[in-house]
Amino acid sequence: PIIERINNYIATLGGQVKEVIQTSPWGRRRLAYNIENFQDGYYVVTNLLLNPAQASELEHNLRLSDDVLRHILVRPDSVEAVPAHPEPAVEPRLPQ
Repeated sequence: PIIERINNYIATLGGQVKEVIQTSPWGRRRLAYNIENFQDGYYVVTNLLLNPAQASELEHNLRLSDDVLRHILVRPDSVEAVPAHPEPAVEPRLPQ
């Protein structure tokens, strides 16, 4: 699949895929407008670590890929801003 090919390409660039998120509300969704005669698209969010020079090369290859309709690379303010697995909310228990 395309997701594995992109993740493998990121690895060849020296990057590291931290997490691939394909859960609700993402996944297959109706597009706001048709793109190349497609009405639906499959949304994938990927957290990754990559150097800026390699990020521009990834951007270039995503732009040329026929399998990717749209993409965006976003740089977080810090690496800690994108946790791999968020901590679950725990309610404190009072002694009885």
